[in-house]
Amino acid sequence: MKTNRLYLTLFAVLFFLSSHAQFRKYSNEFLNIGAGARGLAMGSSQVASVSDGTAGYWNPAGLVGIKDYPQINLMHAEYFAGIGKYDYASIAFPSSNGKRTIGITGLRFAVDDIMNTLFLVEPDGSINYNNIQAFSSADYAFIFSYAQKLKDTEKKKINFGLNAKVIHRSVGSFAKAWGFGLDAGLQIHSNRWRFGVAGRDITTTFNAWSFSFTEKEKEVLYLTNNDIPVKSTELTAPRLVLGIGREFRLGKKSSLLAEANFDVTFDGQRNTVISADPVSADPKLGLELNINNVFFLRGGINNFQRALADGDTLNQKKVWIYQPGGGAGFRIGNVSIDYAFTNLANQSNPLFTHVFSLSLNMVGNKNKNQ
Repeated sequence: MKTNRLYLTLFAVLFFLSSHAQFRKYSNEFLNIGAGARGLAMGSSQVASVSDGTAGYWNPAGLVGIKDYPQINLMHAEYFAGIGKYDYASIAFPSSNGKRTIGITGLRFAVDDIMNTLFLVEPDGSINYNNIQAFSSADYAFIFSYAQKLKDTEKKKINFGLNAKVIHRSVGSFAKAWGFGLDAGLQIHSNRWRFGVAGRDITTTFNAWSFSFTEKEKEVLYLTNNDIPVKSTELTAPRLVLGIGREFRLGKKSSLLAEANFDVTFDGQRNTVISADPVSADPKLGLELNINNVFFLRGGINNFQRALADGDTLNQKKVWIYQPGGGAGFRIGNVSIDYAFTNLANQSNPLFTHVFSLSLNMVGNKNKNQ
């Protein structure tokens, strides 16, 4: 009886929140940028093969690939000539028996030094540049991951993972939001085949927004015919990422990994290869050449969209565009340094950015106290 009451209470809370909230098709979009130069260089095709600390972002099941020692991953990227700054950091701790791993991930995407011109014009109509103040618009995410081996044999490996994520967004002192969501992932490795499934925002992620304006700021907004926002709740709909990959041996010391992912959304028709209502799917393709497990070459494409051909405003002809990427990596002992050269727009618009990431295995001396 108590259990039934609990379910009814939870249902009532979810119904109340849903009735006072809005699904936004591109909510929390900063969480779709990526993590680690390896994944970005491979066109974000990672769900089936990821096995390092960045798995807390791509597919938490892949965290069990970290063995023996904790691993730290760091990344920094700047977009639009340094206007947007993206930082990523994670640490993962494997258990002593190697069957499970926990991880902590932090993400920040921000545009700093935005000019607040609310009080640029004085009441008498004169312009006072001393009234301009700078503020930041920043998005944060903190992800807590748990991964577990379900099966570990010579021919087949099955791993499961779960994420709990806390989201904080702020726009200066004007607006703040807090959110919470869950992700789940599964990986199956059979011989040289790789299969992966990642369910993101599986419970629907809620962002509760609150706004804070002084009376003077409200007055300016009112006089300039701007709406004064009120508290609101923003919902992020669940999505499913499906992945399949295969490793091809190229001699004794080299191999080629090919992976394809399909990002499936359920929030209405999108401008993607598979576009329907309510289900759409966006393919991602990636390759990685592994030479002696020391040097890596990578490439990938994603974000396929139909858009007007450049300069063809008369015939309104549409063509397929996509975002290409490439990169390389080095592994020296316990340190891996990866580089990605990715496009922010499409193959015909050269908005490329350089991304570097670092992975460090915190190797200690097991015999130190023996």
